[in-house]
Amino acid sequence: MSKPSRTAVLYRMVMPDHTCPWGLKARHLLKSRGYTVDDRWLTTREETDAFKAEHGVKTTPQVFIDGQRIGGHDDLRRFLGLKVRDPKATTYTPVLVVFLTTAVMAAMLSLVVFGTPLTVQAAEWFIALSMMVLGMLKLQNVESFSSMFLNYDLLAKRWVPYGKVYPFAEFAAGALMVAGVLTWLSAPVALVIGGIGAASVFKAVYLDKRELKCACVGGDSNVPLGFLSLTENLMMIAMAVWMLVMEYAVGSTAMPM
Repeated sequence: MSKPSRTAVLYRMVMPDHTCPWGLKARHLLKSRGYTVDDRWLTTREETDAFKAEHGVKTTPQVFIDGQRIGGHDDLRRFLGLKVRDPKATTYTPVLVVFLTTAVMAAMLSLVVFGTPLTVQAAEWFIALSMMVLGMLKLQNVESFSSMFLNYDLLAKRWVPYGKVYPFAEFAAGALMVAGVLTWLSAPVALVIGGIGAASVFKAVYLDKRELKCACVGGDSNVPLGFLSLTENLMMIAMAVWMLVMEYAVGSTAMPM
Protein backbone atom coordinates (compact mmCIF):
# COMPACT_ATOMS: atom_id res chain seq x y z
CA MET A 1 0.00 0.00 0.00
CA SER A 2 1.24 3.47 -0.84
CA LYS A 3 1.72 5.87 2.00
CA PRO A 4 -0.72 8.78 2.14
CA SER A 5 0.55 12.08 0.78
CA ARG A 6 2.08 14.47 3.27
CA THR A 7 1.46 17.48 1.07
CA ALA A 8 -1.71 19.54 1.36
CA VAL A 9 -2.99 22.37 -0.79
CA LEU A 10 -4.65 25.15 1.19
CA TYR A 11 -6.72 27.93 -0.33
CA ARG A 12 -7.39 30.78 2.08
CA MET A 13 -8.35 34.45 2.05
CA VAL A 14 -5.45 36.87 2.53
CA MET A 15 -6.61 40.37 1.63
CA PRO A 16 -5.27 43.82 2.55
CA ASP A 17 -8.13 44.35 5.01
CA HIS A 18 -8.83 40.75 6.03
CA THR A 19 -6.89 37.58 6.78
CA CYS A 20 -9.12 34.58 7.42
CA PRO A 21 -8.42 33.25 10.96
CA TRP A 22 -9.71 29.79 10.05
CA GLY A 23 -7.21 29.67 7.22
CA LEU A 24 -4.40 30.37 9.65
CA LYS A 25 -5.73 27.69 11.99
CA ALA A 26 -5.97 25.18 9.14
CA ARG A 27 -2.39 25.92 8.06
CA HIS A 28 -1.13 25.50 11.63
CA LEU A 29 -3.05 22.26 12.05
CA LEU A 30 -1.65 20.79 8.83
CA LYS A 31 1.92 21.76 9.69
CA SER A 32 1.57 20.39 13.22
CA ARG A 33 0.54 17.05 11.70
CA GLY A 34 3.60 16.93 9.45
CA TYR A 35 2.06 18.10 6.20
CA THR A 36 3.91 20.30 3.75
CA VAL A 37 1.47 23.07 2.95
CA ASP A 38 1.09 24.54 -0.53
CA ASP A 39 -0.37 27.80 0.76
CA ARG A 40 -2.40 29.52 -1.95
CA TRP A 41 -3.81 32.95 -1.22
CA LEU A 42 -7.12 34.35 -2.42
CA THR A 43 -6.27 38.03 -2.45
CA THR A 44 -9.45 39.66 -3.76
CA ARG A 45 -13.17 39.21 -3.31
CA GLU A 46 -13.55 38.45 -7.03
CA GLU A 47 -10.86 35.77 -6.84
CA THR A 48 -12.52 34.25 -3.78
CA ASP A 49 -15.97 34.20 -5.39
CA ALA A 50 -14.55 32.61 -8.54
CA PHE A 51 -12.83 29.91 -6.47
CA LYS A 52 -16.07 29.14 -4.61
CA ALA A 53 -18.02 28.91 -7.84
CA GLU A 54 -15.40 26.65 -9.48
CA HIS A 55 -15.38 24.14 -6.62
CA GLY A 56 -19.02 24.48 -5.60
CA VAL A 57 -18.25 25.57 -2.04
CA LYS A 58 -19.72 28.34 0.10
CA THR A 59 -16.80 29.06 2.42
CA THR A 60 -13.05 29.25 2.64
CA PRO A 61 -10.52 28.01 3.61
CA GLN A 62 -10.53 24.79 1.61
CA VAL A 63 -8.02 21.98 2.02
CA PHE A 64 -7.07 19.44 -0.66
CA ILE A 65 -5.01 16.30 -0.01
CA ASP A 66 -4.13 13.87 -2.82
CA GLY A 67 -6.40 15.83 -5.13
CA GLN A 68 -9.35 15.19 -2.85
CA ARG A 69 -11.16 18.12 -1.30
CA ILE A 70 -11.21 17.69 2.46
CA GLY A 71 -13.14 20.89 3.17
CA GLY A 72 -12.78 23.71 5.66
CA HIS A 73 -11.20 23.90 9.08
CA ASP A 74 -13.81 21.77 10.87
CA ASP A 75 -13.77 19.20 8.06
CA LEU A 76 -9.99 19.05 8.36
CA ARG A 77 -10.27 18.37 12.09
CA ARG A 78 -12.69 15.52 11.39
CA PHE A 79 -10.36 14.16 8.70
CA LEU A 80 -7.52 14.15 11.22
CA GLY A 81 -9.67 12.44 13.85
CA LEU A 82 -9.93 15.51 16.08
CA LYS A 83 -12.94 16.72 18.01
CA VAL A 84 -15.08 19.48 16.49
CA ARG A 85 -16.87 21.82 18.86
CA ASP A 86 -20.64 21.86 18.58
CA PRO A 87 -21.71 25.51 18.99
CA LYS A 88 -25.12 24.36 20.28
CA ALA A 89 -23.78 21.92 22.85
CA THR A 90 -24.27 22.82 26.51
CA THR A 91 -21.26 23.12 28.80
CA TYR A 92 -20.48 24.09 32.38
CA THR A 93 -17.04 25.43 31.40
CA PRO A 94 -17.93 29.19 31.59
CA VAL A 95 -19.18 28.88 35.19
CA LEU A 96 -16.26 26.68 36.24
CA VAL A 97 -13.81 29.21 34.77
CA VAL A 98 -15.49 32.00 36.75
CA PHE A 99 -15.31 30.04 40.00
CA LEU A 100 -11.69 29.02 39.41
CA THR A 101 -10.70 32.62 38.60
CA THR A 102 -12.41 34.12 41.64
CA ALA A 103 -11.02 31.39 43.90
CA VAL A 104 -7.47 32.24 42.78
CA MET A 105 -8.15 35.98 43.17
CA ALA A 106 -9.49 35.48 46.69
CA ALA A 107 -6.57 33.24 47.65
CA MET A 108 -4.02 35.75 46.34
CA LEU A 109 -5.71 38.63 48.17
CA SER A 110 -5.64 36.59 51.36
CA LEU A 111 -1.98 35.77 50.81
CA VAL A 112 -1.10 39.46 50.45
CA VAL A 113 -3.17 40.62 53.40
CA PHE A 114 -2.81 37.73 55.86
CA GLY A 115 0.24 35.83 54.63
CA THR A 116 -1.73 32.68 53.81
CA PRO A 117 -4.16 31.88 50.99
CA LEU A 118 -6.49 29.79 53.15
CA THR A 119 -8.52 32.00 55.48
CA VAL A 120 -12.16 32.61 56.31
CA GLN A 121 -11.80 36.00 54.64
CA ALA A 122 -10.63 34.26 51.45
CA ALA A 123 -13.85 32.21 51.42
CA GLU A 124 -15.89 35.40 51.84
CA TRP A 125 -13.97 37.14 49.06
CA PHE A 126 -14.44 34.11 46.80
CA ILE A 127 -18.22 34.31 47.02
CA ALA A 128 -18.34 38.10 46.80
CA LEU A 129 -15.95 38.23 43.84
CA SER A 130 -17.94 35.47 42.12
CA MET A 131 -21.05 37.60 42.47
CA MET A 132 -19.25 40.58 40.95
CA VAL A 133 -17.86 38.64 37.99
CA LEU A 134 -21.16 36.87 37.28
CA GLY A 135 -22.94 40.22 37.53
CA MET A 136 -20.41 41.77 35.14
CA LEU A 137 -21.00 39.01 32.57
CA LYS A 138 -24.75 39.60 32.75
CA LEU A 139 -24.28 43.36 32.41
CA GLN A 140 -22.46 42.95 29.09
CA ASN A 141 -25.87 42.44 27.48
CA VAL A 142 -28.68 43.06 29.94
CA GLU A 143 -31.38 42.65 27.30
CA SER A 144 -30.13 39.22 26.26
CA PHE A 145 -29.71 38.14 29.88
CA SER A 146 -33.18 39.27 30.91
CA SER A 147 -34.77 37.45 27.97
CA MET A 148 -33.16 34.13 28.94
CA PHE A 149 -33.83 34.82 32.64
CA LEU A 150 -37.56 35.09 31.93
CA ASN A 151 -37.61 31.42 30.94
CA TYR A 152 -37.39 30.26 34.53
CA ASP A 153 -37.12 33.00 37.18
CA LEU A 154 -40.31 33.12 39.26
CA LEU A 155 -40.18 36.85 40.10
CA ALA A 156 -39.13 37.99 36.62
CA LYS A 157 -42.14 36.19 35.15
CA ARG A 158 -44.40 38.27 37.37
CA TRP A 159 -42.45 41.54 37.21
CA VAL A 160 -40.48 41.71 33.96
CA PRO A 161 -38.18 44.65 34.95
CA TYR A 162 -36.63 42.41 37.64
CA GLY A 163 -34.67 40.70 34.85
CA LYS A 164 -32.79 43.96 34.25
CA VAL A 165 -32.49 44.84 37.94
CA TYR A 166 -30.99 41.50 38.93
CA PRO A 167 -27.45 41.85 37.46
CA PHE A 168 -27.04 45.34 38.97
CA ALA A 169 -28.18 44.04 42.36
CA GLU A 170 -25.86 41.02 42.18
CA PHE A 171 -22.83 43.12 41.19
CA ALA A 172 -23.50 45.83 43.78
CA ALA A 173 -24.10 43.36 46.62
CA GLY A 174 -20.87 41.54 45.74
CA ALA A 175 -18.89 44.79 45.65
CA LEU A 176 -20.18 45.85 49.07
CA MET A 177 -19.37 42.41 50.46
CA VAL A 178 -15.81 42.57 49.14
CA ALA A 179 -15.37 45.91 50.92
CA GLY A 180 -17.20 44.70 54.02
CA VAL A 181 -19.39 47.80 54.14
CA LEU A 182 -23.14 48.43 54.26
CA THR A 183 -23.86 44.86 55.30
CA TRP A 184 -27.36 45.96 56.31
CA LEU A 185 -27.96 46.52 52.57
CA SER A 186 -25.80 43.96 50.76
CA ALA A 187 -26.80 40.94 52.86
CA PRO A 188 -30.60 41.35 52.48
CA VAL A 189 -30.20 42.00 48.74
CA ALA A 190 -28.11 38.84 48.32
CA LEU A 191 -30.53 36.89 50.49
CA VAL A 192 -33.54 37.95 48.43
CA ILE A 193 -32.09 37.47 44.94
CA GLY A 194 -30.31 34.27 45.97
CA GLY A 195 -33.45 32.87 47.59
CA ILE A 196 -35.67 33.64 44.62
CA GLY A 197 -33.01 32.30 42.25
CA ALA A 198 -32.61 29.04 44.17
CA ALA A 199 -36.36 28.47 44.30
CA SER A 200 -36.67 29.24 40.58
CA VAL A 201 -33.90 26.85 39.55
CA PHE A 202 -35.13 24.08 41.86
CA LYS A 203 -38.66 24.34 40.49
CA ALA A 204 -37.60 24.47 36.83
CA VAL A 205 -35.03 21.69 37.00
CA TYR A 206 -36.06 19.31 39.77
CA LEU A 207 -39.85 19.73 39.90
CA ASP A 208 -40.85 20.66 36.34
CA LYS A 209 -37.96 18.64 34.79
CA ARG A 210 -37.34 21.33 32.18
CA GLU A 211 -34.14 21.39 30.12
CA LEU A 212 -33.14 25.05 29.90
CA LYS A 213 -30.04 27.15 29.49
CA CYS A 214 -28.87 29.18 32.45
CA ALA A 215 -28.44 32.93 32.18
CA CYS A 216 -25.89 32.91 35.02
CA VAL A 217 -22.97 33.98 32.79
CA GLY A 218 -25.04 36.08 30.41
CA GLY A 219 -27.79 35.56 27.89
CA ASP A 220 -25.58 34.13 25.13
CA SER A 221 -24.19 31.17 27.05
CA ASN A 222 -24.79 27.44 26.57
CA VAL A 223 -24.58 26.63 30.28
CA PRO A 224 -27.33 24.18 31.23
CA LEU A 225 -29.65 25.17 34.05
CA GLY A 226 -28.91 22.76 36.87
CA PHE A 227 -26.70 22.05 39.85
CA LEU A 228 -24.13 24.80 39.26
CA SER A 229 -26.89 27.34 38.72
CA LEU A 230 -28.40 26.31 42.03
CA THR A 231 -24.96 26.48 43.65
CA GLU A 232 -24.52 30.10 42.57
CA ASN A 233 -27.72 31.07 44.37
CA LEU A 234 -27.00 28.96 47.45
CA MET A 235 -23.59 30.64 47.73
CA MET A 236 -25.28 34.05 47.81
CA ILE A 237 -27.70 32.86 50.48
CA ALA A 238 -24.90 31.39 52.59
CA MET A 239 -22.81 34.55 52.26
CA ALA A 240 -25.75 36.76 53.22
CA VAL A 241 -26.61 34.68 56.30
CA TRP A 242 -22.93 34.50 57.34
CA MET A 243 -22.45 38.26 57.08
CA LEU A 244 -25.64 38.99 59.01
CA VAL A 245 -24.57 36.58 61.75
CA MET A 246 -21.08 38.10 61.90
CA GLU A 247 -22.53 41.62 61.93
CA TYR A 248 -24.82 40.68 64.81
CA ALA A 249 -21.97 38.97 66.70
CA VAL A 250 -19.69 41.99 66.33
CA GLY A 251 -22.50 44.33 67.34
CA SER A 252 -23.27 42.26 70.42
CA THR A 253 -19.67 42.18 71.63
CA ALA A 254 -19.40 45.92 71.10
CA MET A 255 -22.41 46.69 73.31
CA PRO A 256 -21.54 48.18 76.72
CA MET A 257 -22.09 45.96 79.73
